[in-house]
Amino acid sequence: MAPSNPGTALITGATAGIGATFAHHLARAGQDLVLVARDGERLDAVAAELTGRHSIKATTLVADLTTDEGLAAVERVLREQRIDLLVNNAGLSLNKSFLRSTLEEEMQLMRLNVLAVLHLTDAALPAMLARGSGEIINVSSVSGFAATMPGSTYPASKAWVTSFSEAVGMASRSRGVRVMALCPGFTRTEFHQRAGISTGKMPDFLWLQADDVVEAALRDLRKGKLVSVPSVRYKVAVTALKLTPRSLLHRFSARGASRLGRTVGDSQ
Repeated sequence: MAPSNPGTALITGATAGIGATFAHHLARAGQDLVLVARDGERLDAVAAELTGRHSIKATTLVADLTTDEGLAAVERVLREQRIDLLVNNAGLSLNKSFLRSTLEEEMQLMRLNVLAVLHLTDAALPAMLARGSGEIINVSSVSGFAATMPGSTYPASKAWVTSFSEAVGMASRSRGVRVMALCPGFTRTEFHQRAGISTGKMPDFLWLQADDVVEAALRDLRKGKLVSVPSVRYKVAVTALKLTPRSLLHRFSARGASRLGRTVGDSQ
């Protein structure tokens, strides 16, 4: 599906999972790319593949968004180059409860899941608003709609991303700029393996394919939605999360975590 704005897209976390899938979809539609990740070798391989297959321009930027230096490097690109679509995809989850994690681990999660989204959105918006066009997709999660993972701070970080994106989207759309939170459920990517989260006990019907998630995101962005929840089953789940009394939801969440043999989960 083609992006609604031609030009260049910048994607963080672009070498794997949903980020890599965005890169493939946008390159196939003829959009030039700026690919951001920590692994320069993988970045170069993805860029070479996309350039060779789709005849687009794909440049790379090695940056660790949990550091001030990495954030500043990407912010410079967003301020100095024309970027028509920003995809804030990079994120992480801790495979442990807040009761067992360290403050430094929690701060790293916050720096990537929250502060990077804040900084890069702030860097991209002024030029978009000035020219009256531009789009931002902030990848959030269905888990952000309720505290369904006992001990995990990941849902809290994603709740912020969703609320922030929705608020900024409401303020920006009258000026021609679209900002949307993408809230997928469980999606088959490398995310869980990198976080050390076991997925073997999750029922197959809960899983989404990254291609379907990205297609739904681009379709909803074109429609001007502020929040995108891919698939009917997760739309129903979000409605249920919003309507279920908190006391009942907490009871079911605790039982579910115990039954799955884990204290922390993830919904991307």
